[in-house]
Amino acid sequence: MAHISSEPPIKWQVRAFILVFLIEATVCQIRYSVPEEMRKGSFVGNVAEDLGIDRLRSGRARIVTGENNQYTELKTDKGTLVVNERIDREELCGDMTPCSFSFEIILENPIELHRLTVEILDVNDHAPTFKNDVINLEISESATIGSHFDLESAYDPDAGIHSLQNYVLSPNDNFVLKQQSNADGIRFAVMILQKPLDRELKPHLSLKMIAVDGGTPQRSGTVNIEITVLDINDNRPVFNQSLYTATVTENAAIGTYITTVNASDADSGSNGLVTYTFSNVKGKSGEIFEIDSFTGKITVAENIDFEKDRKYEIRVIAKDQGGLSDATTIVIEVTDINDNAPVINIMSFTSLISEDVPPGTTIAVFNVKDADSERNGQVTCSVDSNLPFKIQSSLTNYYNLLSQVPFDRESKPEYNITITATDSGSPPLSTKAALHLKISDVNDNSPVFTEPSYSAHIVENNVPGLSIFSVSARDSDWNQNARLSYFLEDTQVSGNPVSSYVSISSETGVIHAVRSFDYEQIKQLVFTVKAQDGGSPPLSSNVTVKILIQDQNDNPPQVLYPVQTGGSLVAEMVPRSADVGYLVTKVVAVDVDSGQNAWLSYKLQKATDRALFEVGLQNGEIRTIRQVTDKDAVKQRLTVIVEDNGQPSCSATVIVNVAVADSFPEVLSEFTDFTHDKEYNDNLTFYLVLALAVVSFLFITCLVVIISVKIYRWRQQSRILYHSNLPVIPYYPPRYSDTLGTGALQHVYNYEVCRTTDSRKSDCKFGRAGSQNVLILDPNSTGTMQRIQNEKSILDEPEEREKDTRNGMGQEDWSCKR
Repeated sequence: MAHISSEPPIKWQVRAFILVFLIEATVCQIRYSVPEEMRKGSFVGNVAEDLGIDRLRSGRARIVTGENNQYTELKTDKGTLVVNERIDREELCGDMTPCSFSFEIILENPIELHRLTVEILDVNDHAPTFKNDVINLEISESATIGSHFDLESAYDPDAGIHSLQNYVLSPNDNFVLKQQSNADGIRFAVMILQKPLDRELKPHLSLKMIAVDGGTPQRSGTVNIEITVLDINDNRPVFNQSLYTATVTENAAIGTYITTVNASDADSGSNGLVTYTFSNVKGKSGEIFEIDSFTGKITVAENIDFEKDRKYEIRVIAKDQGGLSDATTIVIEVTDINDNAPVINIMSFTSLISEDVPPGTTIAVFNVKDADSERNGQVTCSVDSNLPFKIQSSLTNYYNLLSQVPFDRESKPEYNITITATDSGSPPLSTKAALHLKISDVNDNSPVFTEPSYSAHIVENNVPGLSIFSVSARDSDWNQNARLSYFLEDTQVSGNPVSSYVSISSETGVIHAVRSFDYEQIKQLVFTVKAQDGGSPPLSSNVTVKILIQDQNDNPPQVLYPVQTGGSLVAEMVPRSADVGYLVTKVVAVDVDSGQNAWLSYKLQKATDRALFEVGLQNGEIRTIRQVTDKDAVKQRLTVIVEDNGQPSCSATVIVNVAVADSFPEVLSEFTDFTHDKEYNDNLTFYLVLALAVVSFLFITCLVVIISVKIYRWRQQSRILYHSNLPVIPYYPPRYSDTLGTGALQHVYNYEVCRTTDSRKSDCKFGRAGSQNVLILDPNSTGTMQRIQNEKSILDEPEEREKDTRNGMGQEDWSCKR
């Protein structure tokens, strides 16, 4: 051992050789040779240079092996392979030659697998040794010249030239040494008598036998041979077979019978008593078997393992009491049984993989070994057929786990993979390895709203900021890819951006009202909401949202007819000859609300004579309910209330004055002091009347001045306007109602308004009364019929002027609606 360690390591490095050959496209096998017993850190080979790769460190190169001892270490920074711990060739391989061990180097990104084989070269670190220090021989003096005496063999665990090479016997006169080798190459020595023994001269001989190996320097072992010369024993034992063969099953129970050897001796008595012993047995074979020294029966003494030794060759010596002996050889073959399950070693495993990887992606690389032989060591690997994976062989005993189909994390986010390795023994043994694979998410799913469209209702006059309802979407992706945000699409509602009406919470999808809605202005909102996930790039989807504004009864009815004026009083005339059901007038009202909030009903609240008139509940028509008589008062005052159908309801009140008379003089005499009715004048005082008169005078004066200025300017501009060719556009006042067609309102005034497209002033024409049954009475008037006729003539003057103007123009096209 000392002379080997003193030899420079560089000498052994120079002796190392490399054998590189290509196995597959990305797999290489390299073979190094290194002597045993080298110090830790000794150079084995330059892996990076031999493989032609320079990414050992970036590829996270490492040694993978199923053995417990790591004899070598990979220096990724230098790309070299060095000795990691002391290697004893005899401990690693025993008598097996050549001695080597293999391992794999794996690189990642991309995965590369390279196999390395390191052959361990023997050094002469063991000297030949004998099992016993002394060999005791008893030889009869009658032994003939040429008699053979088998000696114990020496054992040298080294191999090749370093193993046992020669035996040397110390100088003597009686014996010479003859060397022989058996089928395994084990050398043994036989001592041959060349000169008869003389017990009387030398009853005891002491010799030395030296066993020498072939190393440089040589190593040797010595055994003492003590020879006791016996009296005459002229026959030696003889085996009936020169070679015995037997078989034994591994793991056979202790005491299992193997075979029996038999030797016979022609002598009688004690000289014919034969005993059997094992000669030196290679390794630990002598401890595994035992022989009955008297019967020659060989049995199992310890557990037999086929994976350690498959065959045993043992020499048996039969010796009689006279010291004569014979030897035979027993070859015991071990039969393998399937007692080793396959071993699975996961070399590389990607536990998290993206769902968009293509089929055929390598998930794991693993190695499977079975210590049994032949069919018992043939392994088949499988994976659950219900899983989208397959196993593919890459190198001997190496396998790749590959994906077969594209992954979808939304349908299957993880897999529990069980790899089963089964040998071909009977019964078969199997081993399982469990892998847990998780699928990472890719943003491949757009948000999906729970409804194809949304509809909601909100009552008008709501509080700003009121939560209306919420939209909801879901995303099948995970984590950030499934985190949704809600937005309003930039659209216009009634000319305004939708954001001025509603807002939406980006996180919850709750829609809030930004303002208070008015059903009379806007009845519904239709807009688009977008849901967008947090992926990169983000995916989105849209949904239509309709919000219907529900009406509230927030508007009272508006009376269109009769018009309530503060200046003149309007009275409807009913002739005294009117029959039952005579249509006096019709109250016309509208409600800007909708639905039942706009359903109007008419009721007579007060009347001078309730027995004379009634009001239609639905149509507002005021009719007589009995025959008018002479006793009925000329002056009739009706108070009609108009109610809608809302909850609570709103109402409006209108006063209708009815004159029951056949002629105007009769009416005037009764209506002269009509406005002095105590119901309206009890609270008026002289000072109030005086103040009202002064204010009215000032107002009328200002109004006359303004009208005069306006008329003057209008006449100046009309001269230019009438010579223009611009078309005339009729103008209708808002909420204008033509009640003549209903047949209910026979006593109304008509008026006409005409404009051109660029006129700034309006031409107004006041028409005559359609019927003489409508009276216009000034509350302060005390005049007679003559005054009424004067007023009538004043109203007719604008019409006459209009006719003169039309005749003067001739070329203008006037369009007016009556």
